Amino acid sequence: MKKLTKTLILLAIAALAATIVTVAQQRSSDHEAAEEKHAVPLHDPGVVQFERGAPQLAAVRSEAVKTESMPTAEPVNGRFVYDESQTTRVSSPLVGRVLALHAGPGDRVARGAALLDIDSPDLANAEADLAKFSSEETRKRLAAERTRRLYENEIIARKELEAAEADFQQAQADTRRATLRLRSLQASGRQDGKFVLKSPISGTVVERNSNLGQEVRPESADPLFLISNIGRLWVLVDVPERSLSHVHIGQIVGIETDAWPEQRFTATVQKVGVAVDPVTRRVQVRCSIDNADGRLKPEMFARVFFLADGERKGIRVPNAALVTEGIYSFVFVETELGRFERRKVGLAMRGTDHSFIESGLSEGDHVVVEGALLLNSEASADAR
Repeated sequence: MKKLTKTLILLAIAALAATIVTVAQQRSSDHEAAEEKHAVPLHDPGVVQFERGAPQLAAVRSEAVKTESMPTAEPVNGRFVYDESQTTRVSSPLVGRVLALHAGPGDRVARGAALLDIDSPDLANAEADLAKFSSEETRKRLAAERTRRLYENEIIARKELEAAEADFQQAQADTRRATLRLRSLQASGRQDGKFVLKSPISGTVVERNSNLGQEVRPESADPLFLISNIGRLWVLVDVPERSLSHVHIGQIVGIETDAWPEQRFTATVQKVGVAVDPVTRRVQVRCSIDNADGRLKPEMFARVFFLADGERKGIRVPNAALVTEGIYSFVFVETELGRFERRKVGLAMRGTDHSFIESGLSEGDHVVVEGALLLNSEASADAR
């Protein structure tokens, strides 16, 4: 009996030892698999590497960076408006009623294109006046010619000739005045009292404040049409007084918008205000920007960076690429597929969405712009 008990105890001890060895081997295998997956050399803790097809790579994106002119000051808010040098507000020069509409918002119109037709008593009166004065001019011209022949034959006195010629000159003046009146109205020449309102410039109809049957007047507060060439826009920026020394006419500015967050536009300073607003202590600066593709819209908000003209340049990266630890900043650079190296960088200027780096990176480096925090946690875990 004692011999059997001893045998059972020995078998139990052997089984337990085998289990311990198996667990140890499994743990060693798992540890080796994890090391193979991350493939982080123990002597290089600033490098994170994933095997091809690792799920972590789906959360990481890198892009090449380039050197750009650095802003001279913090970005300021601005807004896009119409270029007033290529914008017109069209109103009716006379009283009338709208008969037909030829253009609406979004339509491209050429200079001289018809916008709407107006039935106008004023135009009918002007046309009637021209016909009347033209007829009167013809009658008085003939009368002056007859009077001159009579005077030359010494049949009448000179004062009668002078009176006839004065009447003819007055008739000419009346005809000229009526002609100019119709010309100022851009009348079509048809004697029907219908006025055609035409576009004075080529551009896009931005607003139309008219409808069929509507009564129109010259003194109306709102124009009937707002037409602008939206291929060029202005950017109005209120610059703080303390930053005014960094702004001058002809300077290039960088512009960011919420509508196109991944693209940076450029504009040129066109005019700097002559006075400081006593309430806001700011000066309005006007910039001109090309908008040939029409992506930028009037009244959009913008973040404006006044760029340095000289040699002050830096590498622009999104703030999502930066990892801050204490007083230092780091980025991850993809040196080869799946291999990321953490680099300490010198931060020259930090903006709302992007920052400029003056040391630690080179133009063309592929910097991680999405997933930097994931890589940093991996690097920290490996360092431990």
